[in-house]
Amino acid sequence: MEVALYYKQKQLSLGFPFHYSIGILPQGGVVLITTLEDSLAVIAFLLDAIGFRILKLLSLQNFPKEKTHMRRTRMSDQETTSSPIAPASQSGLTRRNFLVAAGAVAASSLLKPGYAWAADTPEIAGLKIGFVGQTDAAPLIIAKEKGYFAKHGLKDVQLVKFPSYAVIRDNLELGGEGGGVDASMVLRPIGFLMSLGAITKGNKKVPMYTPLSLNIDGQGITISNEFKDENPRLNSSVIRAKVLKAKEKGSKYKFGSTFPGGTSDLMMRYWLAAGGIDPDNDVESIIVPAGQLVANMKVGTLAGFCVGDPWHARAINQKIGYTALVSGEWWRDNPEKAVTMRVDWADKYPKATKAMLMAVMEAQQWCDVMTNRDEMVKILSGREFANVPAADLLPRLKGIVDYGDGRVVQNSPYLMRFWKNNASFPYKSHDLWFLTENVRWGKLPPDFDGIRKVIAQGNREDLWRAAAKELGVTQIPKSSSRGVETFFPDKVKFDPKNPEGYLASLKIKKILDVKSKKA
Repeated sequence: MEVALYYKQKQLSLGFPFHYSIGILPQGGVVLITTLEDSLAVIAFLLDAIGFRILKLLSLQNFPKEKTHMRRTRMSDQETTSSPIAPASQSGLTRRNFLVAAGAVAASSLLKPGYAWAADTPEIAGLKIGFVGQTDAAPLIIAKEKGYFAKHGLKDVQLVKFPSYAVIRDNLELGGEGGGVDASMVLRPIGFLMSLGAITKGNKKVPMYTPLSLNIDGQGITISNEFKDENPRLNSSVIRAKVLKAKEKGSKYKFGSTFPGGTSDLMMRYWLAAGGIDPDNDVESIIVPAGQLVANMKVGTLAGFCVGDPWHARAINQKIGYTALVSGEWWRDNPEKAVTMRVDWADKYPKATKAMLMAVMEAQQWCDVMTNRDEMVKILSGREFANVPAADLLPRLKGIVDYGDGRVVQNSPYLMRFWKNNASFPYKSHDLWFLTENVRWGKLPPDFDGIRKVIAQGNREDLWRAAAKELGVTQIPKSSSRGVETFFPDKVKFDPKNPEGYLASLKIKKILDVKSKKA
């Protein structure tokens, strides 16, 4: 209930009724206070902030100003019985006792980790956040459905489901005030590619922040059954002869991913190139919305695709393909989706930005409690979210990976995680790899000074750290880099201190003039 705070007939800025009010005390009594001082008003405001309700506002004219009287009523589930008005000394609850009790309750609440008092109240109550209906979106969906957004003062968050990352990009360009969204789940490098103007309309630079990673692992590459005889897993070279034969006949195989230069596109390209297959010349690398990948494989359009769950399980359940590898086998604890947000929105509403991060981080922790995953899947499978049977979601989220070729792994170490192993932290070294791979495939110029600059501006790990500290998180990464990463198909290592050297070491690429950086 929205009410005003008055003292001596003047409205104050605390946002609480000041003259005569009834507040509920912790022990269940109701107290009517007929004279208040500034200190009591502050205590009353704090009580309201922690969840106590104003029941009634009374007129100053009904009571004398000279004395303080209180009416105390016992509360029950069925009825409320009133006692006559009596002086405070006879009521058993003095003004002093009320102040002590109220102050203690308010203070104890303020000391709870994650509690946001008035100074931290978000500037606005909501924002529009985009997502694609798959398991990676779980923290955003859980933050909404389990009340974490509301807990941190964002009671009006709107989750907007989109069919593809291209549509998400378009809506981020518009922004919430322009009919689009203020923030969104994205494939990891999309925020930086937008900041660089590499994927926007007219190559307009749209500054974005990436302050949080949503998850690690849980992706994969599924290929059609026509490759079962070759049985490619980590090693794609076993299908190279078949791929080149199809190329000679003028009917190149098509491999799909969900966005050019995005996580799935780069993983698919890496896997093919590691086996000697040029993703730009030997096959056709095409972009297909995630929800259409299985259907395109079913009709023979796609020979393989890279995406997150639940699409692998759907292809296997329909017996049209099998999983060659899950992403953790390719790159252990590989970073996946992230949250990106418009710089103009985040800078305008810093408290709301922090509140959003805290809500999502709490949801990520909830998602990584394995006993919560049955409930999580029940929510995710709903029509407004993933809109797929729970049976297509649950097994892999519990570490049961059916590859579809006879291999079934229990307790897989490569299950999707949202919080453990620093899954939520936005390492700058990961952003550098994604943008280096965009250079590799000719989607960005080899300007590493510019790349490092956009990462420094757009990766807001400082916002993550501030939110984590407010939540009482103790295990916070000390470095912005996770160090040297290894990619297992070809055992190539990526040193974030020398991306130029990494790029020079790769055999198949579009950028051929990059020289190795000298130590």
